Amino acid sequence: MLARIPDILGAAQLSECRKALAAAEWADGRATAGHRSERVKNNRQIPEGHPTARRLGAMILTELERSPLFLSAALPLRIVPPLFNRYEGRQTYGDHVDGAIRPVTGTPYRVRTDLSATLFLSAPDDYEGGELMITDTFGTHRVKLPAGDLILYPGTSLHRVEPVTRGVRLASFFWIESMVREDSQRQLLFDLDTAIQQLAATVPENQAIDRLLNVYHNLLRHWANT
Repeated sequence: MLARIPDILGAAQLSECRKALAAAEWADGRATAGHRSERVKNNRQIPEGHPTARRLGAMILTELERSPLFLSAALPLRIVPPLFNRYEGRQTYGDHVDGAIRPVTGTPYRVRTDLSATLFLSAPDDYEGGELMITDTFGTHRVKLPAGDLILYPGTSLHRVEPVTRGVRLASFFWIESMVREDSQRQLLFDLDTAIQQLAATVPENQAIDRLLNVYHNLLRHWANT
């Protein structure tokens, strides 16, 4: 399942992010790549645990908790603290699959990467190239979203970032362990929840809403791990 979550960050928050990232210390992005991925990764990242990354990451996590659409699509159990990357001067990240398990730096915890997320921080007109290319059973999807929008996609997906040929592409990226491990089950729950919300908005007194809610929560109870 691919899910676009619009407007995670507003204009003032995006300005704060870009100002902080412009003054931050950047490092070779290969530091967080696996053995095979490091061969195709060419970008810059804010080091894990850097004060700027922690501060901006906390802001992003707060906004995710306020997003009903994100919560419905991801059903998050644990989220790896957001990281930040930068592409310019034809930098790119070739085809790769994210590692199945991510340690949470500075803690004994590990997160299963059911979902990958990219939050775009640069406006599309500020750079050329830099599309996130995600391949699934339906083909390859080209993703380049407005600043502040987030794309969720299965951690099992083969994906890449196209070379940035003009300007600078800034983004935050992170991984989510969902309460519902199987992507097909999350998709069914998301579709059902979306339909319930639409029905409640148009015919709020319809008793079918309660029956559908009963189905939704019983499926969630059956599939979820907490």
